[in-house]
Amino acid sequence: MFVLSGVIAMTVLVMMFVKPELTDKFKDLSPYAEAEEEPAEVAAVPAPNLTHLMPQQGQTDAALQKAGLSEDETKMIGNLRQQQWVTNWLAKRYRVANDATNMLVSAAYLTAKEIKIDPLLILSVMAIESGLNPFAESPVGAQGLMQVMSKVHHDKFQDLGGVKAALNPVANIRVGALILKDYVTRAGSVEAGLKMYVGAADAENDSGYGSRVLNEYKRLKDVSAGKSVPTVFSTPAPVAPRPVEPAHKPEPTEAKAEVKKDQVAAL
Repeated sequence: MFVLSGVIAMTVLVMMFVKPELTDKFKDLSPYAEAEEEPAEVAAVPAPNLTHLMPQQGQTDAALQKAGLSEDETKMIGNLRQQQWVTNWLAKRYRVANDATNMLVSAAYLTAKEIKIDPLLILSVMAIESGLNPFAESPVGAQGLMQVMSKVHHDKFQDLGGVKAALNPVANIRVGALILKDYVTRAGSVEAGLKMYVGAADAENDSGYGSRVLNEYKRLKDVSAGKSVPTVFSTPAPVAPRPVEPAHKPEPTEAKAEVKKDQVAAL
């Protein structure tokens, strides 16, 4: 049964990558389906180049420089073997078909390479937010792998086909990663950036969200270094609820009001 489910999931993801306009049809078949207005046409979003995405081990420095990556960025991105270790581990941990996981991981690595952010941080947020479920939707409207508030960040989806592309894996990962990088840059640290990402920038704490993401991040770093890391723990990685993210950086009093409103909405 698990194998059959994996094949079905892989097929759905392949079709979503190749034909993003089918996203709504697959969404209607998912447990997250809800009545919606007539969907707008979604423009195609290019799928990642899975074959030539990562540098092979031993690739020359000249080739890496030609690709526009510094030495530090190259170390951060890693190589194909490390990416495969990460893919295998995530597939086992979140019980997702390996080929489907490979597509998601490849998209995360490609996005990381383009916008210069650690791919393992993207994958850690993705894992905690949605458990690698591209159809995940929260009661307050967060969508997809990175649980992006598409109604708030609709402008970031314009070049990707509009908000209807929010459940497209490539578009969701890209927008979520751009938001994450912006928050980390603005906040001055990964910890503070994660606090902003979950909508708790002005709250006293983030209910442990940052710790869960950073714990998963540490595991993925160990996995990418070739270490043996268990995939089952006493407490499974939870999916964090997403409060509504304001469209602008609010004043402290406004932010507190928004957080309270979102906490009530999430109950």
